[in-house]
Amino acid sequence: MTAVTDQDNGNGNGDSNGGGSGKAAGDTSGRGRDGRWDDGLIARRAAAAEADEAGEAAPRAPAEDDAEPQVEAYVPSGGPLPPRLDALRELVGLSRARLDRDTLAEAGRVLDEAAARQRLSSRHTVIAVAGATGSGKSTLFNALAGAPISDTGLRRPTTSQPIACSWTDGAAGLLDRLAVPGRLRRRPHPGPAAFDEALQGLVLVDLPDHDSAATEHRDQVDRVLALVDAVIWVVDPEKYADAALHERYLRPLAGHAEVTFVVLNQTDRLPGEAADLVLDDLRRLLDEDGIALGEHGEPGATVMSLSALTGDGVPELREMVGRFVQDRTAATRRLSADIDAAAARLRPVYVAEGRPGLGERAREEFTDRLAEAVGAAAAGQAAEREWRRNAGRACGTPWLRLWRWYENRGLPGSLDRMGQALTPPEEELTARQRVEQAVRIVADDAADGLPGPWAQAVREAAFNGAKGLPEALDELAVKAGAPGASKRGGGTEAGQAAAASPLGGTLGGRPAKPPRPKWWPAAVLAQVSMTLLQIFGGLWLVGQIIGVLEPGLVTPALIMLAGVVGGPLVEWSCAAAIRGPARRYGQDAERRLREAAAGCGRARVLDPVAAELVRYREVRERYVTVTEFSTTGR
Repeated sequence: MTAVTDQDNGNGNGDSNGGGSGKAAGDTSGRGRDGRWDDGLIARRAAAAEADEAGEAAPRAPAEDDAEPQVEAYVPSGGPLPPRLDALRELVGLSRARLDRDTLAEAGRVLDEAAARQRLSSRHTVIAVAGATGSGKSTLFNALAGAPISDTGLRRPTTSQPIACSWTDGAAGLLDRLAVPGRLRRRPHPGPAAFDEALQGLVLVDLPDHDSAATEHRDQVDRVLALVDAVIWVVDPEKYADAALHERYLRPLAGHAEVTFVVLNQTDRLPGEAADLVLDDLRRLLDEDGIALGEHGEPGATVMSLSALTGDGVPELREMVGRFVQDRTAATRRLSADIDAAAARLRPVYVAEGRPGLGERAREEFTDRLAEAVGAAAAGQAAEREWRRNAGRACGTPWLRLWRWYENRGLPGSLDRMGQALTPPEEELTARQRVEQAVRIVADDAADGLPGPWAQAVREAAFNGAKGLPEALDELAVKAGAPGASKRGGGTEAGQAAAASPLGGTLGGRPAKPPRPKWWPAAVLAQVSMTLLQIFGGLWLVGQIIGVLEPGLVTPALIMLAGVVGGPLVEWSCAAAIRGPARRYGQDAERRLREAAAGCGRARVLDPVAAELVRYREVRERYVTVTEFSTTGR
């Protein structure tokens, strides 16, 4: 399907073959050889109308926009692109709940554009010709097409809308995606360029000037550059170092070097070796932009010099473009470079410094702080003293127990209890402060080194789980059976320990009765015997004193002395015997309360934090999959 476009190429001589030389660069009136308007579709329709009036059937060359839309399914490549796209899609899906929409916008755009490109023809390669005002890009476009398709001339801007030239059928879907109107779709003029086998499948697009004074022109350039498979940047000796070109386009697109051609045009204006010097300086600037140069067989941008006006170097460029088109990998390379660029932007939110996570040491320290907050050590000590007290009641002498009762009557606690050792409330951290401190420390440890959004997610998981944690610890302390504790202290020593704990009270329910060793009955019987001996010897002596019994002080005195000495001796022996069991009983009570606090902290804080870390590791693995096959090394 060929559209003959005898449109004036702006060279002034009206040569319709273009010849790739661009020698006709003068007349811009838009009239053909016979003085009539000749602008493609309108010219063809006018010619057909004149032929009808003459009563003859005028041949009509079909235009690109007259054809039915043709869409060819994209042939998926067996390379790394499909798994990278899948990984990026999963990465975006897993991250939506943790990252804001703006952060994921570029990755979402890449996925959308990749899906759109893969639905279209894989036989075609879309290459845009871009450049600044007066760089000669339209002249080069015409030279490659072999026909004066795009207007050239001194009037600026000359190109106001993208113009496309397709060498083969089936590119309508691609041009629809680029929003190139049907009236601006062309086919190369019959000739060597049109029948060049290497160019079959090429879709060449001439863009407006990227530095045009018209804002809509620059917007069109930006839009089309985001969709084409490759770009030929045309620069001239005057503007090749233009900051707008390098800062706005070349530097941000440095990762797309493999689908980039940089052509120094108008070398016919440079005398002697000046062209080589300018070309070397252009290479230096591209290197500073971070663009890899395809030299010595390495992948990268193609950089060369030519003159579209004289045709010098155009055949070499056409040959390079032909090899590039026949390779049929431009679309894949472009999509891969887009993924690299999106991954580079996402790196700060996925790549952590160091190895973040919850180590065993951090978990143990968190458990220690919760145990301190719940008062596990104080409860264990109270349980140990309670056990000793019960043993003292069972095995102690009644006289000493009576004396202690006399001393303690009317007092909230004895001098040896914790009452006097209590820290003033104003010097103690409250339960909530202790728990918040423990949670804050473990959250900071877990989030250390994580990227900002994931560190915030870890902290939120920890703080949300910590809500109600003091009350939960208190309740679990009751279920753990903290011995001797009662509501708000209850007057017992363990109760005072509960009141003294940072949780402020309810560490247990009814006082738990400590277990009784098997030897206690024998000790109780021995103590009762010693008491009976004292009573018996005392009564015997009283009887002798009042004359009821016969005098004989030695025997009753010895009996009474045996009871007096034996009672404390039995109590002392029992105290020595219960020291180990009492300590173990207190340690067991402390362990139970510590485990209860650890279990509560693990369920409410550590497990949610660990879940967030697992989620981060999942997205990190997806990110590694996205970047591990990077073609740009990013």
